[in-house]
Amino acid sequence: MAAVNREFWAPRAWVGGRWREQVRLAAGADGCWAAVDCGVAPPPGAERLAGDVLPTLVDAHSHAFQRAFVGLSERRDDAHDDFWSWRDRMYGVALKLRPEQLRAVAAHLYAELLAGGYSQVCEFHYLHHDLDGRPYAEPAEMSLALADAAQDAGIGLTLLPVLYERAGFQADALRPDQRRFATTPQQVLDIASALRGRAGVSVGAAVHSLRAARPASIAELAAACDGPLHVHVAEQTAEVDDCLAATGCRPIEWLARHAGLDARWQLVHATHATPGEIEAVAASGAGVVICPATEADLGDGFCDLPRWLDAGVPLAVGSDSQVVRAWPEELRWLEWGQRLLHRRRNVSAAPGVEPSSAARLFERLRAGGGTAAGFARWGLEVGARADLVELDPAEPALAGLPPGHRLDGLVFGAPAAPFKRTLVGGRWVAADREGIRARFEAVMAEIWAGS
Repeated sequence: MAAVNREFWAPRAWVGGRWREQVRLAAGADGCWAAVDCGVAPPPGAERLAGDVLPTLVDAHSHAFQRAFVGLSERRDDAHDDFWSWRDRMYGVALKLRPEQLRAVAAHLYAELLAGGYSQVCEFHYLHHDLDGRPYAEPAEMSLALADAAQDAGIGLTLLPVLYERAGFQADALRPDQRRFATTPQQVLDIASALRGRAGVSVGAAVHSLRAARPASIAELAAACDGPLHVHVAEQTAEVDDCLAATGCRPIEWLARHAGLDARWQLVHATHATPGEIEAVAASGAGVVICPATEADLGDGFCDLPRWLDAGVPLAVGSDSQVVRAWPEELRWLEWGQRLLHRRRNVSAAPGVEPSSAARLFERLRAGGGTAAGFARWGLEVGARADLVELDPAEPALAGLPPGHRLDGLVFGAPAAPFKRTLVGGRWVAADREGIRARFEAVMAEIWAGS
């Protein structure tokens, strides 16, 4: 057993998929939980917490630079506005940010994510090169800016440098406004290697999408990647149609047949999936990352959540374009979207097994998020990193709720994330929030001057 470095005692904590009373949590010197004991009196010397305690979640899909675009795409001046027109406008942000500006934007985002109940973020990172598209002298310059931002905020980072080769299935190269994204499999691996071993950072890799990478390059990267491997897939119906026309397969079908899906793979969005594709993903051991707020904001559509849940596929949640930066609201919209689609309530619940929609979703996303970030364990359990969030005992939205319904109230009845503070690796996060915000506001003034 690891030596105990610090002890905490909570009146109530979410352990093993349910609320447990009087919980002792002991963090080891390695920053992981050395002991989790329920039903015990406060040990001498333990820090007594006033609020109930939850595991943090992993934000399993983030484009940090897009935080600089939030609130700036909510007007329509033309007859049509969809994902693709939004994407073209978003590229304008991608062509503006320098490394020091990206660090400021990302640090502000990461501080917000910590306040929203996350303690680890998977950065699906494709903004690699200088403004003119040429590599920096240090090819990992932009990735290092993200690592610095994570350290500034106090969040854990899983860096996923992205393979991005072409503008579409029929294209030979990228568009001019995609020039900062260009990578080969070896460049992706080199960027990951440059960050490997840095404190607070783990690494994997990503394929932007099937339309953006050649099959041979996907195979090369997958063969060399020894960490989590993420890919955008089946987010838009146009993408499904293009993939069918180019390959004869739907996107998820193509991955299942040709990519050698296994537990490393995380399929981001997977919005438009057939029952057969869901069965194939379940058989492979791959996971799915759903981004409810972004998928709503971009008009992507609804995933087949009941089938993903019933098939036992590992699930995680992501903030993606950053329009929402707290997991309670993501879970709320994940379930509410299904209620609107199916015109019934508590779609995510499993009567006789787990009647609480919030609890079933939270547990699946807790476990799946840890895997998506490259962790074997995640939550309030021995061996997992010593992370937690403490609920604010003075939060009015939770007042008067029976203890067993606290998570239900948090997801479906609280207007904001009612978290008091966040523990990461056995230490309370103590970032300079005012300084981080000031730097973010200065960057926003620079890049949007005259807008």
